[in-house]
Amino acid sequence: MSQTYTLGQLNALPAAGFVQVLGGIYEHSPWVAEAAAAKRPFADIATLADTMRAIVDGAGGEAQVRLVRAHPELAGKAAVRGELTAESTREQSGAGLDQCSAEEFERLQDLNRRYNAKFGFPFILAVRGYDRAGIIGEFARRVGNEPAAELQTCINQIHRIAQFRLDDLVSR
Repeated sequence: MSQTYTLGQLNALPAAGFVQVLGGIYEHSPWVAEAAAAKRPFADIATLADTMRAIVDGAGGEAQVRLVRAHPELAGKAAVRGELTAESTREQSGAGLDQCSAEEFERLQDLNRRYNAKFGFPFILAVRGYDRAGIIGEFARRVGNEPAAELQTCINQIHRIAQFRLDDLVSR
């Protein structure tokens, strides 16, 4: 686990330091933290989370698709090559995705291919609290969604991931 910060410490950091600490809350998207830095000080962690969420929600469709595409596939090529961020590695291994059977791994690869072909971005799920079977079930269900609904579902899942990451990073 990485260092934790108090809200007071985050509020007091120079903008560049704030972005350095919070830039990974939204995967490979430090622009969210950059925009949030200008809205300090935050009265509480919930306000910080709400502010970051509003920045993403107000960014528009193109920025949101880029945000979704910044995330790795579940048990995908980046995981196999060891190229995930520390946060994504921790999240995926916590759900047991690093321990897939050959059949589970092939099923996930097939779902990744089908999902990407249909939507043009990777499947996003806040995997904390899921096991491999639950993840595969949710993946199989969501590949049938309509594109606009699925983009919104991904954004909502990204917000959940960000909340988990923020809760891990900021001490109460």
